[in-house]
Amino acid sequence: MDETYTLGEHTFRSRLIIGSGKYESFEQNRECAEASGAEMVTVALRRTKLDAPKGQGLLDFVSPDRFTILPNTAGCFTADDAIATARLGRELLGHGLVKLEVIGDERTLFPDVAATLQAAQILVDEGFTVLPYVTDDPVTCQRLAALGCAAVMPLGAPIGSGMGIRNPANLRIILETVEVPVIVDAGVGTASDASVAMELGCTAVLMNTGIAAAKEPVLMARAMKLAVEAGRIAYGAGRMPRRLYAAASSPTDGLASF
Repeated sequence: MDETYTLGEHTFRSRLIIGSGKYESFEQNRECAEASGAEMVTVALRRTKLDAPKGQGLLDFVSPDRFTILPNTAGCFTADDAIATARLGRELLGHGLVKLEVIGDERTLFPDVAATLQAAQILVDEGFTVLPYVTDDPVTCQRLAALGCAAVMPLGAPIGSGMGIRNPANLRIILETVEVPVIVDAGVGTASDASVAMELGCTAVLMNTGIAAAKEPVLMARAMKLAVEAGRIAYGAGRMPRRLYAAASSPTDGLASF
């Protein structure tokens, strides 16, 4: 099994990506990032003050020297806004890695697929390493991959819902039909959800609320780390076939008669 995966010019070993929202403090965010083993932390550029006075900003705690900061365009509702936000992220952080989000509905936070495709094309043409948040629609994921996106990030369930992987069948189709990394984004609520995504063969899992909203966030971060690792190993091992009826665990041939 591959020990690492690559997104553009960046190579990672950890297959768990965490967010930077909803934590009680920057200190707690850092503790969770460290406990999770994550190498990449995503930051909402429109909701985070990256130029805060020294010692008072997120990047003073979740340092770019320790973690790859993945800027995202959360809060953008048009392709133009997302593109402008991505450009700002590249200027501030010095790299073109971006998680592209163009929201189409305020209540569900589902992505605007047409606007996401439009923004992705422009950003890819400008040399960005684009990781688009998208619905779990195989056709849309195929089109984004064909545009040159470095990965696709289908949702497991609505953002912040904690409902887990609601449509594993679609994820399996996506995994079979795109050649770029597939990173499950949104909906993971607990460790077993992360394992399911990895056992399907996903490259990585991105989560925020599943850790930040836990009763013990640092402990949950550790659980998610282990779940992702276990799911990846199980995928490599290959699960046994499912059976409708029982099959004896021990051999039945050559049993002695009494």
